[in-house]
Amino acid sequence: MTRVKEFNLPDLGEGLTEGEILKWLVAEGDTIILNQPIVEVETAKAAVEIPAKWAGKVVKIHHPEGTMVEVGSPIIAIDTDPGAGDLPADLPQPSAASLAAVEVAGEGPVEPGLIGGPAPGGRTAVLVGYGPRTTAAKRRPRVSSNAAVVPDVPASTTPEPAPPAPVAEPAPAVPAALTPAPARSGSVLAKPPVRKLARDLGVDLTTITGTGPSGSISRDDVLSAQAGAGAPSAAAAAAPARAPGEREERIPVKGVRKLTAENMVASAFTAPHVTEFLTVDMTRSMKAIERLKAHRDWKDARISPLLIVAKACLLALRRYPMVNSTWAGDAIVVKHYVNLGIAAATQRGLIVPNIKDAQDLTTRELADAMTALVGTAREGKTPPSDMTGGTFTITSVGVFGVDTGTPILPPGESAILCFGAVREQPWVHKGKIKIRHVTTLGLSFDHRIIDGELGSKFLRDIGAFLEDPEGALLAWS
Repeated sequence: MTRVKEFNLPDLGEGLTEGEILKWLVAEGDTIILNQPIVEVETAKAAVEIPAKWAGKVVKIHHPEGTMVEVGSPIIAIDTDPGAGDLPADLPQPSAASLAAVEVAGEGPVEPGLIGGPAPGGRTAVLVGYGPRTTAAKRRPRVSSNAAVVPDVPASTTPEPAPPAPVAEPAPAVPAALTPAPARSGSVLAKPPVRKLARDLGVDLTTITGTGPSGSISRDDVLSAQAGAGAPSAAAAAAPARAPGEREERIPVKGVRKLTAENMVASAFTAPHVTEFLTVDMTRSMKAIERLKAHRDWKDARISPLLIVAKACLLALRRYPMVNSTWAGDAIVVKHYVNLGIAAATQRGLIVPNIKDAQDLTTRELADAMTALVGTAREGKTPPSDMTGGTFTITSVGVFGVDTGTPILPPGESAILCFGAVREQPWVHKGKIKIRHVTTLGLSFDHRIIDGELGSKFLRDIGAFLEDPEGALLAWS
């Protein structure tokens, strides 16, 4: 059995045929352990860390960052028995066809998810499979020269001789407090979100001494280094760099953003959309939230108006099951379970993970599930399985200060609720004008399945729950 094993890009989700190498977490010559994350890969559904299938020493990295790789193609070679001596000179090489890939202009790595089994640090991950692809992969067209970006190539184990440095004027003395720490050799221990923050702020991670577990670099370490070095603000650092006089910027459409665009176009021009609006007095719901926060069993829970809206939707779906259905061409498939999708804005674009079988959860379980779901999404760790199979979605634009919207249906769903900002407004209450907490709901639905009467009753019941949650619970339960 050969010592050197070729690690192929695994199948990271249903129907995916390729992925982009976002970031190598190891370098040639590194010694790795089983299930150690070695590379960040972005597919059309998620960004994930791929763990090592074997322990050993990295012999060869076949693709630089920013490269599109077909599922089943070798991406890295690992010597599984590095203690056995030098490798033979005539190592087997992967075929040119298997290494064929298209280089695209890419952004830096983003906050990925974790896959694969137990990983260093006690993390548990889920990997769809390591098997070869079963469908023909499609190669992307080469990006035009205007947008081409030369990807960084991992350093070889044999360093190239450096050209003689030009003679420069002596630099002014730097106060000791602002002098960066000397660069460390070897890999830097930092989570992907921390790496991205450092890249946006222009902070070199190799100059930072980590204060986190096992010497890892934390977000606070990066911010402290940025403040100490007098680096530019986060907003300025995050702004796209432009050459003098450049008036346009070309951003490649790929990954989650590309899949979202395709889905939205397909939905908009397939399902006949209808949107209705309802303005609701949520004052009693807001008071119920305050009572929940004060309850001894809810002190460690995260409670927001979105929780009350989600509970209202689940009860209304139970009263009108046709809303929780799919158009199948020759039939309407009514789902007797609710996989509740919560739209979440992330740095990689809008994603809609869902809570499986949300109809069976208590209100407290629903709150915990929503907290975990949104937190995982914002960290970029949502697995592909959590973004499939949704049956009804809520999108909350109120967090951006927007009153409401006309959302487009996620593919395969017949309705989506838009929850706007909750504002204090003058409102007629018991014959008098008072200041009340008011919001506006927008419900888009597939008119092939849901007619005006059904859509109106469904939206009316959600509004009734928000106006009087306690009374609705007693009446509908």
